[in-house]
Amino acid sequence: MRSLSSIIGCMLVALWAVGCSESDSTAGIEIGNPEIAQNIGLTADFSIDYSDAKPVALAKAASKDEKVVIDTFRLSLMNVYSYSSYYTMVITDDQDGGLQLWPYEEDPAAVLPISFTEGEIVKDAFEHINLKHNGILKEIRVGFEVNRKDGVNSIYGRIRQDGKEIPFVYELNRIQGFDLFYHSSQTEIQESSVNLSVIFRVRRFVGGLDLGSAKVGDDGVIRFSKTENTELWESLNERFLPSFQALRYKYTDDQGKNHSDYVDDVWSEISGKRNSNFITNGNFDEGGADWVFHTQFNGVADTAVVKEKNSKVMRVRVTRGGDYSYSVQLLHENIPVVAGATYKFIFTIWSDVEGEITARLGKSTYYNVTNGFQEHVKVSTSGKSFEIEFSPDETDPYARLDLNLGKAERTFWIKDVQLIRIK
Repeated sequence: MRSLSSIIGCMLVALWAVGCSESDSTAGIEIGNPEIAQNIGLTADFSIDYSDAKPVALAKAASKDEKVVIDTFRLSLMNVYSYSSYYTMVITDDQDGGLQLWPYEEDPAAVLPISFTEGEIVKDAFEHINLKHNGILKEIRVGFEVNRKDGVNSIYGRIRQDGKEIPFVYELNRIQGFDLFYHSSQTEIQESSVNLSVIFRVRRFVGGLDLGSAKVGDDGVIRFSKTENTELWESLNERFLPSFQALRYKYTDDQGKNHSDYVDDVWSEISGKRNSNFITNGNFDEGGADWVFHTQFNGVADTAVVKEKNSKVMRVRVTRGGDYSYSVQLLHENIPVVAGATYKFIFTIWSDVEGEITARLGKSTYYNVTNGFQEHVKVSTSGKSFEIEFSPDETDPYARLDLNLGKAERTFWIKDVQLIRIK
């Protein structure tokens, strides 16, 4: 169950968006509070992989000439959380806490032993999970502890060299517990469930390290630990969590200190390169997909996607302006921005009544806090393109674009929306 401490933001009852009737086939599309689906479940699989370390690579088994092979790798799954935003009321899960999906309230001490080397598929244990409808899923977080309960504190495997196989042990005692945060784009959304694949990428873990140069113990085993082959052990420690290829991670070390970071190559893939447009469906070719239309504080409005010559336009008809400019909002979520980088927000807008609107980029953790820009744009009765250049103060994978259209009765037409990283 959601607790009051696990949500942030103000709880505002929203009015549903209603599509308009037009002769055009694209009109009448409701943009209202988006849904993944009702009563959608969660499944997860856990494995190791020997392909080249790419964020989107599929799992691959070890080949005969693989230099490093892992034979035993176990962890204890302690919890699963989701991080979403909701528009039946304006609330957002705490990005660090999130909404606990498992273990369930009736069995809070439940633990799942996970063998990555044997490959685990978890369905039954998650059978009561329901990723709530009306929410925009951002992240799924999985929390692990090193499997001390089964006496497995290490990864066991073999190093193949000169036709020989030398057993090795990598001790996991630098880390007490850790959380992996997977971006929603890293999940597979199926008809009745969302599947999360937690894959340990072996080549990401050992690539470029000369493990064959390690000192072999008297018992014929190579040990990577605080006391043996320490330099290589430290290098493996630095690579361990990024090798799961989540978007980001947090962990508690053996001294009880907490650490967190992004996985560079995954974050680069999501945050994009220069000239990338982070507004999906900014030309409205897919109707209202990826947009949220939200009314509150006595605002009343409806929407339609209509044709204009060779393009499509979002029409927002405000029939009651409400108390504030944000009483009527057209929103776009999950925009990744990097602190210090430079972006340009571009859009074309016109109205049947001249007047101001507010355009802004807000933080995902609390949308009322601006992270980049807030501009009052004067809208005329003829179409005009606006460009706003900005640099975010904070890195945020899930920033939100707000177009605040309330406080006056009028009709808007919006098209060609872009948010581009320029440097």
